[in-house]
Amino acid sequence: MTLTIPFDNSYARLPNSFYARQAPIPVRAPRLIAFNSELAKVLKVTPGEVEEMAEAFAGNTLPDGAEPIAQLYSGHQFGNYNPQLGDGRAVLLGETIGTDGLRRDIQLKGSGPTPFSRQGDGRAWLGPVLREYVVSEAMHALGIPSTRALAAVETGEIVLREGPMPGAVLTRVAQSHLRVGTFQVFAARGQLDSLRRLTEYAIDRHYPDANGPMGLLRAVVEAQSQLIAAWMSVGFIHGVMNTDNCSIAGETIDYGPCAFMDSYHPNTVYSSIDRMGRYAYSNQPDIAVWNVAQLATALIQQMEDKDAAVEEATEIVHAMPAQLQEGWLKRFRAKIGLMTEEEGDLELISDLLTRMAQNQADFTNTFRALGGDAARDQFTDPAAYDEWSEGWNARLGREQDPSTVMAAANPALIPRNHRVEKMIQSAVQGNYEPFQRLNTVLARPYEDQPDADDLKRPPSETEVVHATFCGT
Repeated sequence: MTLTIPFDNSYARLPNSFYARQAPIPVRAPRLIAFNSELAKVLKVTPGEVEEMAEAFAGNTLPDGAEPIAQLYSGHQFGNYNPQLGDGRAVLLGETIGTDGLRRDIQLKGSGPTPFSRQGDGRAWLGPVLREYVVSEAMHALGIPSTRALAAVETGEIVLREGPMPGAVLTRVAQSHLRVGTFQVFAARGQLDSLRRLTEYAIDRHYPDANGPMGLLRAVVEAQSQLIAAWMSVGFIHGVMNTDNCSIAGETIDYGPCAFMDSYHPNTVYSSIDRMGRYAYSNQPDIAVWNVAQLATALIQQMEDKDAAVEEATEIVHAMPAQLQEGWLKRFRAKIGLMTEEEGDLELISDLLTRMAQNQADFTNTFRALGGDAARDQFTDPAAYDEWSEGWNARLGREQDPSTVMAAANPALIPRNHRVEKMIQSAVQGNYEPFQRLNTVLARPYEDQPDADDLKRPPSETEVVHATFCGT
């Protein structure tokens, strides 16, 4: 068979000011590492021979219908505005309309320099490619909106980071790559016609029921509120929530220095570049509001009555913390087995989290084991759990089927950071079995899989990974 991708490209039909036409830069010796056949079926992608797919997903050949472009955007990075970013190491091959009717981007990440590379090499090394493949697919299996991984390819070339590293290319799939920063760049430049065109495009593609720019803002607020609540419920830390990494579609995008918490603490930070803790676990809801406020500022620029627009946008953004809290509370109620709502639920959940932080309790294993000895064993002082569980058990007495609710809300398996790092180390040595095993096991995160008990264990003191890296 021949690899075929039924491209139906819309972004490439927008004005040239939205992107730079840029073909991927060929690599020396591509070798296919992984191909996501389940996702391919959804995208209506017909796989070809292994060698053919390696060439295509490395960027050495272009499938029929591809129109490769590097997208333009700007963004706030750690609170500081950078007026021009853009795809510095990625090209959008095009879009498909899947079996579910959704339009999605297919992008090569690590495909070489573009006009937006800012003196970077445009490449990716194997570690971040495998991390994004595993974690993005795990997030999808957890039911959390996310970009996905269609393929991964070794390039047969070396890239220089901390030292010489094997190169790789990821094929990333997203509902779109529209970011807050995509709107910011046109607003900052005063290119209002482009800003209006982009707004219309985003509404048509993602939120066709939205009424104008403020309707778009409301839709993004809702999508981001639900997304961040989902992150918090599984202990996920994005690590680099810049506005250029904030998806208009409400998907998790750009898995750089991300990680899942082991021991719970609200101030947990993994990113090596987040020295001030701006993107710590507990700060993520506030940062999401801040990011959406930047979107509001950009969208207002195109409005004729700016005073009225500022007033409406302010009301929308100021309502977001309550939406976040509502989404968070709904998810954490389920995590402790509650489907009904009572006034003291927030205090009950908060008390548990405080005790977990004080007792170094593992986030995932504690919630998964609630109600049994395995939960209290997570606490350095099990009495702290016992004291909390008295009130919790009384509250559960007013619920119908808490065990089923908790099983559906609390994963047994997450991509633990130390396991991901060991997987990367093995792959660098040419052993992809840990990579394949993680993908297989994490595809069913809510199931107890006896053969994967080792993947449930938190890291030992010598296994703890204190910092994760972007890989750029």
